[in-house]
Amino acid sequence: MELFRLLSVRPGVTSLIGGGGKTTALYVLARELRERGTVICTTTTHIFPPAHMDIAEDASALAAALKRRGCVCAGSRAGEKLAAPPVPMAALAALADYVLVEADGSRGLPVKAHLPHEPAVPPESGQTIVLAGASAFGRPIREAAHRPEQFCRLTGQPPDAPVTARTLAAALRREGLGDKVFINQAEEPAALEEARRLAAALPWPVFAGSLQGGVWICLS
Repeated sequence: MELFRLLSVRPGVTSLIGGGGKTTALYVLARELRERGTVICTTTTHIFPPAHMDIAEDASALAAALKRRGCVCAGSRAGEKLAAPPVPMAALAALADYVLVEADGSRGLPVKAHLPHEPAVPPESGQTIVLAGASAFGRPIREAAHRPEQFCRLTGQPPDAPVTARTLAAALRREGLGDKVFINQAEEPAALEEARRLAAALPWPVFAGSLQGGVWICLS
């Protein structure tokens, strides 16, 4: 099954937050959705410029790129990365059938806890998908989590405690930031089993698999 069908991504704005896999998910979804309509990929934080996609900043350039290729990355140059474009999110949503937003940063770490001003999910977002990397399981919180101090506050665990399905579920439940959860990097049986434990502890739909490998399933 295609990822967009698994996650029920519909026309409008979809935001991706959390840890490992946001950018990969962004481009997997963009590739799939391009077959169904026009797609804008963008960010409310910072992302590396994609080498496989046109980049545009203003509305006219975005419209031209969509007409030419059907898919475009909207952003403003900010050093080595792209920041949010000056075009408002509502205007982006009016330009394309689908707008996919990387609305969080995790410094490449598999899980993240959020400060009060995070994540930067736009109000136009129809759904928010939380990503986490199964590579976090078994590793100390201080190594696997972005904002480890906040993760410890949410879970009541010390920094040297391992990230487990139970502790990640506790953090996700206390934050309550997403509509569904995708556990990436769950290729091995042990990682998939831990993802199943996580799914059993959460009230939202949980999915798992390998975004790079193109394999995923629904766990709840």
